[in-house]
Amino acid sequence: MTSYGSSSAASSRSRTNGLAVASLICGIVGLFVASVILGPVAIVLGAVGMRQASVKGGGGMAKAGVVLGVVDLVLFFVLMAVAASNGGFSWYVGG
Repeated sequence: MTSYGSSSAASSRSRTNGLAVASLICGIVGLFVASVILGPVAIVLGAVGMRQASVKGGGGMAKAGVVLGVVDLVLFFVLMAVAASNGGFSWYVGG
């Protein structure tokens, strides 16, 4: 008789690397919000996740997180260059 919650299928499945998942999430969210902060975080987490991919899996997610982190930073710097060439940012509130 087996006890509650102890099935062989639950223990045999592999777990995905948490750093790879975090890198992918930071890269995706960084496309929309706080790219200058989340871009480097995605790159660092993805690099560490790729090193651990042989043991824990998730190498593809880690690579995607690194790529999205680089895209976040490039997009941030391009938008800042465009804003600087147009006279900077202006916040117009009111009518």
